[in-house]
Order: sequence, then C-alpha cells, then structure tokens
Amino acid sequence: MEILPTRLAGAFEIRLQVHGDARGQFKRHFCARRFAEAGLVTEFVQMNHSISLGQGTLRGLHYQLQHSAEAKLVSCTYGRVFDVAVDLRPASPTFLQWQALELDQGNAFYIPPGCAHGFQCLTDEAHIVYLLSAFYDPERERGMRHDDPRLGIAWPLPAINLSDRDRVFADIGDDFEGVLL
Repeated sequence: MEILPTRLAGAFEIRLQVHGDARGQFKRHFCARRFAEAGLVTEFVQMNHSISLGQGTLRGLHYQLQHSAEAKLVSCTYGRVFDVAVDLRPASPTFLQWQALELDQGNAFYIPPGCAHGFQCLTDEAHIVYLLSAFYDPERERGMRHDDPRLGIAWPLPAINLSDRDRVFADIGDDFEGVLL
C-alpha cells in the first residue's frame, strides 16, 4: 500500500498492492497502522456500498456539516469511476478547490473531513465501497451542484441519472463559509 498526497490538502490516493496467483488476487484497502503513520483517520463507524448503473451516471456532491463531517475511504470494487472531492474547510489552503481520481480495483481515495464528495461512472456499472468516520446524520447533510461554475469540475462525461435531490442543489453563494470542523 502506497499513500500518496494529492494537490488537495489532506486528501490521498491509496495505491493498493496486488498479490495474485492461480486462485485470484488479494489487496489490502485499509491498514490502521499505515494510516496512523500518515496522520490519517483510523476509526471508521460505517461502511456503505453503492452500485451505479449507466456510463455517465453522477452522484453528488454531498457533505455533512460540523460535528458530522466525515473522512471517507472510497474504493471502486467493480468498474471505474471519476471520484471527486471538494475542499470546504475555510482554513484550508485548498478551500473550494477540487481533486479527482479515476478509481478502479487498484487504488482508493482518502478524503478528509470537511470535503464534499461525488463520483461519475465511467463504465456501464460501478460498485463503490466507502468507509466513513462519522455516522450519517440527515439533518446535517448538505450538497452542492456538480456543475457549479465556481468549482469548474471537469467531469469526463455528460452527467446523466442525477437524483432529484442532486439536480436541485444551488450554486455556491458568495456568503458560503464552508464547513467548520
């Protein structure tokens, strides 16, 4: 496992070591010791599994407010996705900047608390498994438009199959203060 910094403060690409033989493959997606050595969150309280259908399907951008802000460890276990984090931490040097990684079975994306997250399917079907450091709190959940001009995210495909909720998120206003941690 390699833990590589991205240009987004506190976000890392996790490159997985693949061990294979005639029986198949083995990969370690998480190691508390390695994460602690890198200064990353090591306690996760939820694991979610998302299956998305349709090349271009887009989910997000979602985040949770202070006290519910969550670190995420995102892995693509089937297919490929364009995975995006947007830094919403006002004290961060990368505030309102985004980082994208193409995820497949060889890597994962560590996203620190205080970031929005979304992804787009690059294949007809994609399975995402992600660990969360905070419990889901619907009252503290928020979202932002995937195509907000202030962010300028360069999604690789036209966005399709957005949920009704994701379709109506507002653009980031001038009064947006970010997510305090």
